[in-house]
Amino acid sequence: MTGAGERSLDDATITSIADELARAEAERTTVPLLTARYPGMTVEDSYAVQNTWRRRGIEAGRRPVGRKIGLTSKVMQAATGITEPDYGAIFADMVFDNGAVIEHSRFSNVRIEVELAFVLREGLKGPDVTVFDVLRATEYVVPALEILSSRIEMSGRTIVDTISDNAAMGGMVHGGNPVRVDQTDLRWVPALLYRNATIEESGVAAAVLGHPATGVAWLANKLAQHDDALEPGEIVLAGSFTRPVWIEPGDTVLADYRELGTVSCRFV
Repeated sequence: MTGAGERSLDDATITSIADELARAEAERTTVPLLTARYPGMTVEDSYAVQNTWRRRGIEAGRRPVGRKIGLTSKVMQAATGITEPDYGAIFADMVFDNGAVIEHSRFSNVRIEVELAFVLREGLKGPDVTVFDVLRATEYVVPALEILSSRIEMSGRTIVDTISDNAAMGGMVHGGNPVRVDQTDLRWVPALLYRNATIEESGVAAAVLGHPATGVAWLANKLAQHDDALEPGEIVLAGSFTRPVWIEPGDTVLADYRELGTVSCRFV
């Protein structure tokens, strides 16, 4: 498997993979590892797959509302064996309100992560976006849960498989108390993650690259490499500061963010 660099797959193959992943999402199934079938596949190939998948989703009527950043913390990198961040797209049909009852079978390999979501007042366009630019552009930050869903088999995945699979984005639940960036020290936002009234994970937001806004700056600069940018009003999931927790049908999940309130959902 090749890392970053130039593309190795032609457009027809990229489109074929994107369509295969779209079918897997629709049919709630998983597909074999891409890197096993395309050994020379690069990171640039995988972002091309994701961008094609996103574009075809928009053409089919799905409304883009933001982006997610993945693998930004040491605990997440250790949990996956992947050592660089990635990003994925968020569509409106992936966003759930606080307290939502969610169909577990809609997703594959369901896990939950604890994150902060940045809601942008202004757009951000790389390549030289800083943390300070992110803070100036942010309207508010709100607690969130990310629902991970892997449409590619889990064992042996690399960053290339994960990026192609929209960075394993399944959905998100937002809740709690929206705060402006000058109302709290975002590094020290804590979270206790409960599954069925038992604390499974805990952490603070500084685990995301030292400051959760750092991930948003990374994203804006990474998007610029793909001739893209963050738009006003977009939601950005800034990355998990706990390890993912596996979820089964019947589980209730609640994350307590102290002053920022709670966000919860139940899977059926």
